[in-house]
Formats: sequence, structure tokens, C-alpha cells
Amino acid sequence: MERTRTLMILAAALANATACVGSPYDDATPAAKAAAKVAAKATPDANAVANAPEFVRVPESVGEVDALVREARARAEAESRRLVVYVGASWCEPCQRFHEAVERGELDGALANVRFLEFDADRHTPALDAAGYGGRLIPRFAVPGGDGRGTEAKIEGGPKGDAAVPQILRRLEQLLAT
Repeated sequence: MERTRTLMILAAALANATACVGSPYDDATPAAKAAAKVAAKATPDANAVANAPEFVRVPESVGEVDALVREARARAEAESRRLVVYVGASWCEPCQRFHEAVERGELDGALANVRFLEFDADRHTPALDAAGYGGRLIPRFAVPGGDGRGTEAKIEGGPKGDAAVPQILRRLEQLLAT
């Protein structure tokens, strides 16, 4: 009984001591400040999240790719984003690894403000070919022209395994620098 009372007194004293540390003009106690620092580290910066690369999936049925790309490019530019046409497939391992890395936020800094207009190679290849976005390999990344058509500025393919994302990212950064 005496031990419980002693522990309660010590706990109250510790609570008072913690609450009294710092200036009475501080907005928060040191404990609250420490909690805020931890929360700030755990919470992504709002600007970083807003600038994170993103995928915009194209509907299964698509008309003229160049018209769709022109519209998407205008929208991206109005939002201070860079549009890249991305062609992948659900069964493609390098595509999966790249997609997952973007979704996990691993490429937020390197690909800030990039919007990937995502086409499915299995569904959209004829329409992509007609608009100048054809190729032999996936994943495929292409910088669209002002007319919405594909340009020579593109990269294709990537290795399987752990090397996929670093290799794709290196080449994609070079593509975006053009």
C-alpha cells in the first residue's frame, strides 16, 4: 500500500516537473515538441506528396491516342507537371518493380512533378503504334510532342530483378533532361 502511494506521488511529481520545463511562454511543453518532431518525420511533407510522381491510367477503350495525349499534356502543364507516356503490362516484372517503387514514394525526389500517362501494351498497342509510340520492349517511356504524337525521345525495356528500378531511373532521368 505504501509502495503504491509512493509511486503515485513520484508519478505526479514527474508529471509536474515535465509540465514546468521551459518558458511559460512556449506554445508547447518539451514533450509536445518532441512528439511534434516525431510526427513531422513520420508525416510526409505536403509539398513532397503534392509533387510526387503519379500514374494516370488510360481507359481500356481509347480513341485517338494523340488527341488524348494532347489533352493530358495541357492538363499536366497547367498543374506544373511534366507528362511522360508510359507503356507497361501487368505481367512485366520491370514494369511492376518500377510501378511499385513509385507508389511506395521511393522516387518522389528524382521524379518530382512527373505524371505518367499509363497505357497497357496488351490493350493499346495498335493505337500507340498509330500515334508514334510504338516499340519493341516494355516498359516504354516517351516524351510526347506538342501535337500529342510520339517523338524520338523515348526509352524501352529494363532488366529483371533488383537492377530494374535503378537502371530505369537512370535512363529516365536522362530522358527527362532532354
